[in-house]
Amino acid sequence: MLPIDTLYRGRQINPDGIALEDDTTRLTYRELVSQVEALAAALQDRLPHKQAKVAACGYNNLQHVIAILATHLAGHIWVAVNPRSGKVENNALMDLVEPDMVIADDAARDAFDIGDTPFILAAPDGKSNSAAEDSVDGLVEAFRGKRPARPLLDPNTDIQAIKFTGGSTGLPKAVMQPYRTGITLIGNFLSVFRLNPDDCQIAAAPVSHAAFILMLPIFAVGGRNIVLPTPDPDRILHSFEHRGVSTIFMPPTMIYKTMAEPNIEQRKFPNLRHLLYSAAPMPPEKVRQAQAIFPGAVETVYGQTEASSLCTAMTSVELEHDANNGSVGRATPLMRVEIMDPDGNILPPGETGEVVVRGGLTMTGYYKNPDATAAAFRDGWLLTGDGGLIDERGYLFLKDRLRDVIISGGFNVYPTDVEGALVRHPDIYECVVFGAADDHWGERVEAAVQLRDGATASADDIIAHAKGQLGSVKAPKAVHLVDDLPRSAVGKVLRREIRERFSSPSG
Repeated sequence: MLPIDTLYRGRQINPDGIALEDDTTRLTYRELVSQVEALAAALQDRLPHKQAKVAACGYNNLQHVIAILATHLAGHIWVAVNPRSGKVENNALMDLVEPDMVIADDAARDAFDIGDTPFILAAPDGKSNSAAEDSVDGLVEAFRGKRPARPLLDPNTDIQAIKFTGGSTGLPKAVMQPYRTGITLIGNFLSVFRLNPDDCQIAAAPVSHAAFILMLPIFAVGGRNIVLPTPDPDRILHSFEHRGVSTIFMPPTMIYKTMAEPNIEQRKFPNLRHLLYSAAPMPPEKVRQAQAIFPGAVETVYGQTEASSLCTAMTSVELEHDANNGSVGRATPLMRVEIMDPDGNILPPGETGEVVVRGGLTMTGYYKNPDATAAAFRDGWLLTGDGGLIDERGYLFLKDRLRDVIISGGFNVYPTDVEGALVRHPDIYECVVFGAADDHWGERVEAAVQLRDGATASADDIIAHAKGQLGSVKAPKAVHLVDDLPRSAVGKVLRREIRERFSSPSG
């Protein structure tokens, strides 16, 4: 069994039921399987060798989803590229992975340099012909009725996806997720959250991230997936009310925006059962507010790109208990989660250390980075870099992060990546980037900057520069101009001292 087999199971359960829809198009399981098979046959025709790397860069639309499913069915490797990231970062990813093919929306073409890599258009925006042969729609028509060969794949060693996570060294790292990752995730999700054919998931978060992951368990039970083009709060709530949505993943920032909609307390969401939050901390008071607005639905999961999404989970019933508010739940059935001290010893309940995990969700390693791969594991345990404790009931409570990674709005932001972009500004002599607690974003990115002698750049100039290099997610929300950065005796900038000087909670 491979993750793509959930689509075929859904067809067996509910062949004429709706599998995938957006605002204008509804595809039954029969129709979706037919389109995915046609595109997978086309991909095998273009890329006949097994495990070719297919970079998909698109927004939330049906063509993007079909392209990802077809990549899986063809036995190729999905390389997830986020068009919202800056061009510098995406080009670094492309240089590292060297994909054999790119599938991208018209609107995402400027997110990186495609160069000579073979290209297929996903979603047109009026500039291109969607029926052209080198498009998702055109290839589906050209290969309609054809079925791809099912290559023999080893779930433990063959790779389903490569997903990018910024490295603490400033170099891009590409996480290799084997097929067993997807299989384990589906099993964990079904066993914890008890989906059924009436369930409907809405993909409001990016399909390149968690929203696609949740599609597969929905397929497995013959349920329905809705693709929302943008995470507009009013449209999300309207879908809860009128489109039968039962399941959604939202990072805390999206939840906060949704809860801020006018008259939210008077609206009713009778079908909503699983409002999953993850990817960033959510203060207990915000959890309680969400529970009041979405009663019986608020749930949480914990994972990371290196150990995908469902290492721990907590259902809405568990989260109602005050003792569990602030926890990310218990280990899921197919994972082990423990706390380790710096010497590699597993700690007893109640003691704080590094969260470590092992099981089917863990990565194979970092692509072309054996040193980082070796450093990520210890005695078979994946080192998450997160601090935490597990209580006597088995509930995990995350504490301070052991690494300097900033989680802002559900996205990982690595300070050295931001620093590398900032120092490209000609007026900047040196800088240090840090995370500050923020009620809306979870954490916000800030920077302390020392200018070159005689330089006149303002904080706004530097933020604008960073947005051009990295995109708005990773650009600092605030820049503090300083005469000199604090340093150790050997001249190393003291990030902790800077953080303590400038960080303060923000509402």
